[in-house]
Amino acid sequence: MKNFIVTGASKGIGLATTLSLLKKGHRVFAVGRSEHLLKNIVDHSAHEHVLPIVADLSKKNGVNEVVNIVQAYAGIDGLVNNAGFLIKKSFKKLTLDDWRQQFELNFFSIVDLIHSLLPLFNKHAHIVNIGSMSGFEGSVKFNGLSAYGASKAALANLTETLAIELHPDEIAVNCLALGAVSTDMQKTAFPNYDAEVTPEMMGDFISNFVLTYGNLFNGKILPISLNNPI
Repeated sequence: MKNFIVTGASKGIGLATTLSLLKKGHRVFAVGRSEHLLKNIVDHSAHEHVLPIVADLSKKNGVNEVVNIVQAYAGIDGLVNNAGFLIKKSFKKLTLDDWRQQFELNFFSIVDLIHSLLPLFNKHAHIVNIGSMSGFEGSVKFNGLSAYGASKAALANLTETLAIELHPDEIAVNCLALGAVSTDMQKTAFPNYDAEVTPEMMGDFISNFVLTYGNLFNGKILPISLNNPI
């Protein structure tokens, strides 16, 4: 049994990834901001190896809460940085506070979490950053997603850098640039588009990827997308 942290685990892709890892027999630290939704994971999965952690990762005390709980166990084998936030607003209407909030949640909180957890990663651990096609170089871009896309592009660049820096520690770092998945966030971005990919489909893919592909990929930004939501 391996130990995994999944952020944004209370719903959508994070929930599906958590449940998939649990079904494969692993321990999951399920991190989210909603105590009620995290409790549902425990109630409905009836799985003794899920440990819900209520934490706002944009706050330092939230990151510290994760570290304090996880350090009591035998190291971390995988981290799925799935938690994210989307501001849909035209560039003309975006304020600096909007930009700061977008980057705080989608980039700086991940930097802080990875940095704080570094002493706890086991050898051959795999960090998977959940990016977006909005931040993938050369992909089709859409109105209203400049701040979101820029934050995900920064996450992709961080992935490439960390793969080099953490290679001596035998930690792999990759980024999955997701296309449209039928989640609340996707419906906010594209309310009139019905995505073919379900959270369960993507959750199974991510759980397999974090489990088995850290030994084949490192520093890669991989587009995982069927089509463009137009």
